[in-house]
Amino acid sequence: MPMTANQNSIFRLRKHADYQRVYKASRKQFSKQMSYFFTLRPQLGADGTPVRDADASSPRVGLTVGKVMGKAVDRNRIKRRMREAVRKNLATLNTPVDVILHPRRSVMDLDFSTLEREVAIVFRAIQKAAERQPRDRASRQTSAASL
Repeated sequence: MPMTANQNSIFRLRKHADYQRVYKASRKQFSKQMSYFFTLRPQLGADGTPVRDADASSPRVGLTVGKVMGKAVDRNRIKRRMREAVRKNLATLNTPVDVILHPRRSVMDLDFSTLEREVAIVFRAIQKAAERQPRDRASRQTSAASL
């Protein structure tokens, strides 16, 4: 069943502050055709209030395609291709994780099935790493206090 535009937008990372939080909380990871950053999304903000748009189970993915990647036409083509590959592989991620993908210029000429496989590999690696990470300090402290 295809996603509507509104459903699809839930999975997009849009705010500058969210990008900055992901960059600050993670290290740059590499795959063949892209580099990526990811971090588990906290359910509570710094002030203790629930994070807006923080669906407990859904991942959010952002793309960055800088001017070094070519003219606007080229950058937009890369983003369209990446968005479609992400959409097709989003089910791989089932934890509330924020991901930023930095494709290389070679993505523009890459066969789409290869790009799809690459995104799937990245998402599987992120899912595996996210399952190993503890949720956040607050939940660890509450679970320790209940023991």
